[in-house]
This record gives sequence, structure tokens and C-alpha cells, in this order.
Amino acid sequence: MCTFLIKNGTLIRHNEILEADILIKEGKIAEINKNISAKGNEKIIDATGKLILPGGIDPHVHFDLPTPAGATSDNFETGSKAAILGGTTTVLDFVTPQKKQSLLQALEWRKNDAKNCYTDFSFHVSPVDWNENTENEIIKCVKDEGITSFKIYMAYDIGLNDFQIAKVMQVVGSQNAMVTVHAENGKVIDFLKEKFVKQGKTSPLYHALSRPAVLEEEAVNRVLEIAKLTDCKLYIVHISSAQAMLRIEKAMREDQQVFAETCPHYLLLEETLYNQEFDKSAKYVLSPPLRTQNDREKLWAALSLNTVQTIGTDHCSFHLKGQKDVGKDDFTKIPNGAGSVEYRLALLYTYGVLEKKITLNQWVSLVATQPARLFGLGKQKGDLRIGYDADIVIWNTEKEKTISVNNQHQICDSNIFEGFKIKGAAETVFLRGNLMVENEQLISEPKGIFLKRKQ
Repeated sequence: MCTFLIKNGTLIRHNEILEADILIKEGKIAEINKNISAKGNEKIIDATGKLILPGGIDPHVHFDLPTPAGATSDNFETGSKAAILGGTTTVLDFVTPQKKQSLLQALEWRKNDAKNCYTDFSFHVSPVDWNENTENEIIKCVKDEGITSFKIYMAYDIGLNDFQIAKVMQVVGSQNAMVTVHAENGKVIDFLKEKFVKQGKTSPLYHALSRPAVLEEEAVNRVLEIAKLTDCKLYIVHISSAQAMLRIEKAMREDQQVFAETCPHYLLLEETLYNQEFDKSAKYVLSPPLRTQNDREKLWAALSLNTVQTIGTDHCSFHLKGQKDVGKDDFTKIPNGAGSVEYRLALLYTYGVLEKKITLNQWVSLVATQPARLFGLGKQKGDLRIGYDADIVIWNTEKEKTISVNNQHQICDSNIFEGFKIKGAAETVFLRGNLMVENEQLISEPKGIFLKRKQ
């Protein structure tokens, strides 16, 4: 493996900024110091005027997800290619077993799905029911497979009822692992969907109206109480509303072990986008739906106050033609989701750091350090420290780009951030010391590996 010496860059860690060189040797960060002398066998990279940061960790992606409208348009190969070109070197996807299927068998199937991944990867495992084997399977996932997080849904046909949620939380908590949760009141959403369809209200606008913020807040409140009763660590995914965020902040003040994630689309897009014709509005059908300006402002405030710990993309891309348009006459048939794994770092840098809503240190913490620490990778990834994996991004602060379906790397015929201007780019990217991206071009074959995590 080649040895690299990155010189003259500005290192951004979650808690400090320093001018230093970095020596990469045998896939690890071997030295961080000023004026490291070359021994003669290193490939030297001059990072003058550029930022050096740990490779991003996206804690929430859905690649190659089967749905009634067909699999998501990005599989692990194409989705991870977009991720690494955007500065993300590790992704956490999901294992969603079929009903009555073993969690362990489903996990093995997903590992095989990810064999051509450009980034390193791991999974949140989702119990979709509760049976006599579930407890032992969860324990084996933790002890044998290094799975430290389990995803539950409170909506969709894979949603658990409160009894099942409590059972899952009890065993996950006993293993010092964490439950992540999609928090919406699915039963009331189903009621509202049925009501709107019967009234002939079938456009994408009614997707948003059938999932009001109060149903996110109610589910968040309920799952927080169940987690408290079962002594289970809780991570609430894709928070979209001010009401839900305020309830989470209350639990944090009461010292409950709860963590919050939001997504770029909830920070930068609004519900008014649903007030358009189908071909323009359907790409924004995702769950929870886009909210109001007030909700956006509250989420930015939570980022600045560190009450949101991570930014995930919930990357779940579908083509407009041939997938989303199956719901042209019935919003309930539109597959929910959109893609943005390629733009997570750049969007947060442009509209967060450069607009002084968050600091450089908070940026790195949100996209790398906190996801690593929360999901059992904190002694290996997410930081620039000696002995850590050399997952490193050299960030060119001067590069500018307008996001477009015509220049994206994700595979999709639309983009929810079409026309957004971004500043900053992942010019050079290393994965475990392997040079993957050079001059913003992918130069390597897939080298991603499955990560066993440790709490």
C-alpha cells in the first residue's frame, strides 16, 4: 500500500483547527505534525489553502431497496460512488427482513448486496415483527456481527405496535445497543390517506397533508416514554418539525439518552414545493414530508445548539418516470424518497458554515465525528487521530457548482436540489489509505468493506 504525505493543509476536527501535515501509512493515520519530513518513498500531496477533514459518515441511506415500484434507482455501487465523490467514506444502510425471515439471514443477504461498494458500510437491522427467535437474533447480531443499532418503524406495513417496540427496546437496551426509530403515527396517517383518496384529493400535496407535524410529535413523545421505561438508548431519524425537536430537547434536558438526526432537505426545502403540477412536485414526496420555514429555522437553531447530533441524507432515490409516476392519480402509490448522498457535505458547508449558522467544527462533527461515536465506530473513524483509519477528505473551498440532474453521479432522472449553488468540493478522498478520488474524479475500483462495530 502506498504511503502518502499531505502537507500544508488546515485540519478541521470536531474540537479544533490546526495547521499540520498528515502521514498516511498502511491504511492508517501514522503521524500528525507540523513540517513532517519526507523520507523519500511517500507520495506528497500539497494541500495549501485547503481544508483536511475526516471522511464523512452518512448514518442513513437506502441503496438497492425493493419496493412495489421497483428497487431504488441507486444500488450500492452507484450510490456509494456518488457518496465518495461527495466526501462520504462510510454509509450505514438497513437490513429489512421479510416477515418471519431470520434477522441474521437477512443481514447476510444485505452484505452480498453491498459487495461492490466504494465506501465502507454497515447496517441498522430492523425487526419487523416479534417472535420466539427475535431476542436471540438481536443478541447474536450484537455479539457476533458487530451490529450496534436496530431500526424500528412506527409507520408503513413494517411498523411495530407499542408492545413490540417495548420488547425490542428491552433486549436492545440490555445489550447496550441503540434503537433508531422512524417516528410517525402510521395508523392515523393511514386514516388520513384513505379519507383524502375517498374525497378525490390525490395530488402530491395530500401526501404532505396526510402526514402533519403533530403525528411526528405524537410518535416522538410516545417512543421517548417507551425508551425511558425500557432503559434503551434512542436515536430518532430524519426529524422534520419544530414540535418534534422541542420534545426531544425536553428529553435531553431531563438527561434521557436520546439523539437526533435531520436531513439536508428539511433544512433547505419547504412544503410550498408541493403546490405544483405532478411532474414538479412528485420528486419531493418523502417521509416525513417537507415542512414550513418555521420548522427549517428551528432545525438550524438545533444544529447550532448541538441538540441535533447528525446529518443523514435518507438517500432513497426513485426515478420520476416509471416509478414515482405510478402514483400520478393516487399519491399513496408514489414511492417515498429522494437522493442527496452526493451533496451532504457541500450543502451543509455552503448553507451552514458559509452563512455562519454552524462552525467548521460543528460541520465536521455533524457529518463525521458524531455519527462515528454514536454508531460504534468512534475508535476507528470520524476523526483525524493517529491510529485511525486514513479516511481523509481534502476540501477545496473555492470550487463552485450548480447542482443538476445533468452533472450528478447518483442514478436518477430528477434531483430535489436542482439549481442549488454549492461552494466547496471533495477534491481528494482516501478510504483506509486508498486514494479513491483525485481532482474530483473517481480513480479506484470499489474497496468498501463491512464494518463490525463496537459500542
